[in-house]
Amino acid sequence: MKRKNLTIIDHPLAQDKLWHLRNKHTAPDNFRRLVAELSHIMAYEMTRDFKTEVVEVETPVQKTTNRKIVENMVLAPIMRAGQAMVDGMLDLMPTCAVGHIGIYRDKFINNTVEYYFRLPKGVKGVRVAVLDPLLATGDTAIAAVSRLKEYDVGPISFVALLVAEVGLKKFLKIHPDVHVYTLSVEPEVNSAGYILPGIGDAGDRIYGTLNT
Repeated sequence: MKRKNLTIIDHPLAQDKLWHLRNKHTAPDNFRRLVAELSHIMAYEMTRDFKTEVVEVETPVQKTTNRKIVENMVLAPIMRAGQAMVDGMLDLMPTCAVGHIGIYRDKFINNTVEYYFRLPKGVKGVRVAVLDPLLATGDTAIAAVSRLKEYDVGPISFVALLVAEVGLKKFLKIHPDVHVYTLSVEPEVNSAGYILPGIGDAGDRIYGTLNT
């Protein structure tokens, strides 16, 4: 059943790469490559509604017309894992500016903590894509988007490889105007905050810090 403001990207190429991403034996170098490749694929879907205009162009043999994108986007990865999604996005959208959001959920104070927040200049009214491999409980995602809205940015998308059902419901209740793009909606989050079945801790698997 289709849900409002949710796009699940079920293309066979994306789902095949997700299979490898889930595999606990996938090494960090391959894990990073897969995240970048999946981000590349997700960028196609995320930009379907970009504004375009018809322009004239001259080919080597004759003049014709074609559509050209006439808007830009700011990519805002949630540090640290979200940074791994930036290069895949920039491969397709090299003119995008990139901001950085440093927010995490502190289990001891049962709240989110912001330690870094930086956006490019001139973001008012500009479309923003928030990047984070996982949306689990939704607390970090909610805090990040709430801060973005303080800057009067344009339409916001949240792009995550996986989202948990509980976190998705919570997120869309607070931010019903944000469109979520993902590869899969997962059924559960365990007591430690991990998505089930999920991919484990994305940051640790991306940067090879599982045993530290």
